Amino acid sequence: MSLVINHNLMAMNAARNLQQSYGALATSTRRLSSGLRVGTAADDAAGLAIRELMRADIKSMNQGIRNANDAISMIQVTDGALQVIDEKLIRLKELAMQASTGTYSSDQRLMIDSEYQAMCSEITRIASATDFNGIHMLNGHLSGDPTTHNGNGIDSMGALKIHFGSGNDSAEDYYYVSMGNSTASALGIGHLAGAKFAAGSANSGMAADNAGKSISTQELAQQTLAAINNAIISKDKIRASLGALQNRLQNTITNLSIQAENMQASESRISDVDVAQEMTEFTRQQILSQSAVAMLAQANSLPRMAMQLISG
Repeated sequence: MSLVINHNLMAMNAARNLQQSYGALATSTRRLSSGLRVGTAADDAAGLAIRELMRADIKSMNQGIRNANDAISMIQVTDGALQVIDEKLIRLKELAMQASTGTYSSDQRLMIDSEYQAMCSEITRIASATDFNGIHMLNGHLSGDPTTHNGNGIDSMGALKIHFGSGNDSAEDYYYVSMGNSTASALGIGHLAGAKFAAGSANSGMAADNAGKSISTQELAQQTLAAINNAIISKDKIRASLGALQNRLQNTITNLSIQAENMQASESRISDVDVAQEMTEFTRQQILSQSAVAMLAQANSLPRMAMQLISG
């Protein structure tokens, strides 16, 4: 290479190598400080696109887990209310049994019927007052099959939709919660004044029609036993359905948790930096940068040799 003074090619070469090494050193510093191998699209354009899709799915899955947990909480609140209703129904059957025997007078049966009607009113109150996050579960608003669901308005109507998947596929991403009406009238009990009925011209046909609504007469009380049994069965069907759905939601949460965990591992392999590997690269680029700085200083001093020729 010729000794020239207009162009210091060795210094230019050293400066270019320094620029490359220093740029790589800056990249390693950014990766090590952020923990991300893919920090910008320039690092890995395809990896960045895959990572962002994975991150969106992971966030959706985690929210789906929270949605399913909220549904379980709602079911537990509902089941607790139905448990109280169960106790009331047992007491109603006890009262009906008491009024069915012939050792009580009509006035005493009216007293028994008074408690019976109060218990029925309490069942209706519990069913109407039980709510989760402002959603009433036992007053009939959530009854019906999934085809009755309508989410077009501000308030959804019909069966409650539990959405936990990242898409909108009915076979994969959601299912419906249908809760029957548990008011006393829906269960077929209560709400017939005993004194008023006793004062009327009651016959066996009218008594059969009013079974479950009053225990003010011995015949009504005896027929009410079957009505209360039917009410208990109806209530138990609701509880059994909710229990099965709670188990299903638990399995859904387990599945979503496994999916989210594996998806997070995949996203990490694409996005996160291997600290050991990157630290090795950082040290390498650091040494190259220091060497380039030293050689650039030497290259900048080499043209001075031309002065020795000129002055000599």
